[in-house]
Amino acid sequence: MSETPMPTARTRVVREAHRAVYDRETIYRILDEGFLCHVGFAMDGQPFVIPTSYGRKDDSLYIHGSAASRMLRQMKEGMPVCVTVTLLDGLVLARSVFNHSMNYRSVVVLGNAVLVEDASEKLEALRILSEHIIPGRWEDARQPNERELKQTSVLRVPIEEFSAKVRTGPPIDDAEDLSFPTWAGVIPLEMKVGHPIDDPHSDPKLEPKRAVPGYASGYTRIRQ
Repeated sequence: MSETPMPTARTRVVREAHRAVYDRETIYRILDEGFLCHVGFAMDGQPFVIPTSYGRKDDSLYIHGSAASRMLRQMKEGMPVCVTVTLLDGLVLARSVFNHSMNYRSVVVLGNAVLVEDASEKLEALRILSEHIIPGRWEDARQPNERELKQTSVLRVPIEEFSAKVRTGPPIDDAEDLSFPTWAGVIPLEMKVGHPIDDPHSDPKLEPKRAVPGYASGYTRIRQ
């Protein structure tokens, strides 16, 4: 059975509390389908929210960034952060504008982000990030050299204090609006994956034309 920890005062969903989810299985399923997060933190009284890629291993999130970034420069000793991930599944059109909504799955993780300084863990974290976004690519591409590793920073955030919020289903209209003469329903949304495009810089004189690998031609974010 999945662990379902009690929400904290900071993660308990207050608005639309019936949409709250607190079990790890749901949280991990949402995190594993997404690959873009927003990291919120405060520095010198100024709040910042930075979009970046991430990967997950067990109960840790790994966040990637440049060693020169404002966020990562501040986190050698750890810094409180708020990490959010949202998957948008549909636009919900009710009969009244007030009751319009969206179908979505979102996760909020609160924790103290720390800089990964151990060389082996850092390299493994980058592999996790790569495989989270494009499974199969890490072994098929040149891996980071020493100079590139120095220019790259990785943060680890424990997945200990968290909550999810999920909305599904049709519009919820007030009873008196059900006869209003307009269309109501859901416009489903999903990520569309196009056909891979060859790099125009590929030189057949230097290497033979490469076939598109299966992990690119069959790319999907849907996790089984």
